Amino acid sequence: MTDQAPAPLRDIVVVDDTPENISLLVDVLSAKGYNIRPYQNGADAIEAINEHKPDIILLDIMMPGMDGYEVCERLKANEATQDIPVIFISALAQTAEKVKGFAVGGVDYITKPFQFREVLARVETHLALRDLKQQVEAANAQLAEKVDQLEARNAELDAYSYTVAHDLKTPLSVLTGYVELLRNEVEIGTELDGSHIGYLDFISRNTVKMTNIIDALLLLAGVRNKTVEPDLVDMKKVIDEVLMRINEIAQSANAEIIVADDWPHSLGYGPWIEEVWINYVTNALKYGGTPPVVELGWTEQTDGMFCFWVKDNGAGLTEKQQQQVFVDFQRLHKQRAEGHGLGLSIVRRIVEKLNGQVGIESAPGEGSRFTFTLPPYKRADA
Repeated sequence: MTDQAPAPLRDIVVVDDTPENISLLVDVLSAKGYNIRPYQNGADAIEAINEHKPDIILLDIMMPGMDGYEVCERLKANEATQDIPVIFISALAQTAEKVKGFAVGGVDYITKPFQFREVLARVETHLALRDLKQQVEAANAQLAEKVDQLEARNAELDAYSYTVAHDLKTPLSVLTGYVELLRNEVEIGTELDGSHIGYLDFISRNTVKMTNIIDALLLLAGVRNKTVEPDLVDMKKVIDEVLMRINEIAQSANAEIIVADDWPHSLGYGPWIEEVWINYVTNALKYGGTPPVVELGWTEQTDGMFCFWVKDNGAGLTEKQQQQVFVDFQRLHKQRAEGHGLGLSIVRRIVEKLNGQVGIESAPGEGSRFTFTLPPYKRADA
């Protein structure tokens, strides 16, 4: 069992122009385990406090040059030191002097000659209050972060609901219409001909659309909830599989796809990495030039990470559009291609879960280059 490290000493700055007073306070507070830093004028004290913030300050009021009120005002005007508790110490016991001390930011007041038990009690009380305040602030910060996360999740759920309601409703309406047409034709005894085959084609295409939306939503949820153990990914095999999957789309678009000859082995999860490539490449085919020219490649970064990329010859994106491309349910070219706005947000979730990063390099009229990084695969016995 290891010994627990001792708690750091609480740091107290004492400012008083009278050496005897400083000596008394140092003796009393040091005996209780506090670290004391004494100063005999306000200027030296402020400089030292700015360099290293204490936990609490005991500050004399009547000092030559800069008095205690001015010292306190300067500390409270500085964002870095304004939260440090200041206890005034003075022989001035009038109510007006105490009120002025509180007005400039002091938290308490100790009169001379010192009652050492009172000094200790007030110091311990305000240190405890400061600790409690810091704990409350930390808890509030955590709570605010949780609230932000919940608000983001609620916004995501709202967008999810919209996607399901809107993007599934359209193909369902088409299906319903064509099924009704076929039913009417059958009821009146019409023989099936080429037009009916066309109805069936429409039904088939819209069924595929709905299936794609559902698959994308399931993948998005799976990436969030599933835990995978990153392992060897043979990127050449992944790319070969991707090219097979998008072959029909590429041919129908008369696309030219340029692929690097050699590919590295990276650390990741093969099925997810394949989906990253599929989303990037199909995105390039949808929004590329006419015809699309799509390049797939990779580089090794100075930090050792592999940067994989897909480059298109499309219209390019503005800076504002680039900020939105990896956001859930965003579609930047609604007039050009159908979609559910999930593809690139899925890419971001996958890559970040595999300890990588996504990126984009683009400018209007110059096409776009979408990237993602992954760590290299290293054998355990290497």
